[in-house]
Amino acid sequence: MSVFSGMSRPMKAAGVALIGVAIIAAVIGGITALGGGEGSNEAGPSGTSTQPGTSSAPSSGSSSTAPSSSSASTGASSPAPPSPSSPAPGQPTSAGPGQPGQPGQPGQPGQPGQPGGDQQASNKWVTVRVFNNSTIKGLADRAADDFRGAGWNVNEVGNYSQGIIPTTTAYFRPGTDEEAAAKQLAQEFGIKAEPRFEGIQSASPGVIVIVTKEYQGAHKGS
Repeated sequence: MSVFSGMSRPMKAAGVALIGVAIIAAVIGGITALGGGEGSNEAGPSGTSTQPGTSSAPSSGSSSTAPSSSSASTGASSPAPPSPSSPAPGQPTSAGPGQPGQPGQPGQPGQPGQPGGDQQASNKWVTVRVFNNSTIKGLADRAADDFRGAGWNVNEVGNYSQGIIPTTTAYFRPGTDEEAAAKQLAQEFGIKAEPRFEGIQSASPGVIVIVTKEYQGAHKGS
């Protein structure tokens, strides 16, 4: 016998409707239960699953202290820029002693005003002019040859007839390179070295050597 036996037609229709509603409610309830169960295992809003022993609520402070994955990656992969003082591969670290063109290197012999090296040789770049003040023919030429043979820069030879010079003398302008050069030349050849006198004050720059009859050439004691 059917459950609807003995009921009137309107009651049968109402019973069918209630059963239909109950079935629909049961279906919806089952879907909801299934959806809620799956959602409990999904990741949280921050994109990271909570670990056992930690609070499930996201903390704004903890996210700020942890370094971001992008910054950590950048620090690990970016090489440190080379130091400005580090030489490129294959380049020398510094200029060694004696290399040309470096400041503070000793001067080469024969160059004016440079420290180091042979100071005596460096005086010989100064111009020397030789004049004969004797009656001995060719004495200035002989003296000039002696000076050149010792490395001096003789560029003029002549006679001096404006007066009598007592002894062979190398004349210089005080406070110039001529002074050291004249004194060195005088020492090498056993002659005197004195400042220029009035008669040759306006002469061209350089050491002026006026030779007299007693000139003997290179100094025997040098």
